[in-house]
Amino acid sequence: MQTPLQIAFHGLDHSDAVEARVREKVEKLEQFCDRITKCRVVIEVHHKNVSNLHRKGEPYHVSITCSVPGDDLVVKRDPKEPKAHEDINIALRDAFATMERRVKDYMARTKVS
Repeated sequence: MQTPLQIAFHGLDHSDAVEARVREKVEKLEQFCDRITKCRVVIEVHHKNVSNLHRKGEPYHVSITCSVPGDDLVVKRDPKEPKAHEDINIALRDAFATMERRVKDYMARTKVS
């Protein structure tokens, strides 16, 4: 990757464990596509109050943007089922699974015959 990975936390405190998990997931994406030039991951919780502590029952929202030559691949995971992403690991898993499919689709589209 040409630009260092960007990881942002909005509405929750920074977590070294979550950051490490995101880095692992991005490294896996790079195994499928060596053309990723930039990646930004935003993890957020929309609070009804102003506290930075995650409240049980509030889902995590994960967005991932990977820049590749000629395109930006974007995933925004806003769960339809409110309880679906109360666990940050599940939210990350689902978002990165979708991004993995998009990266593979991009590679298939740009493959030179």
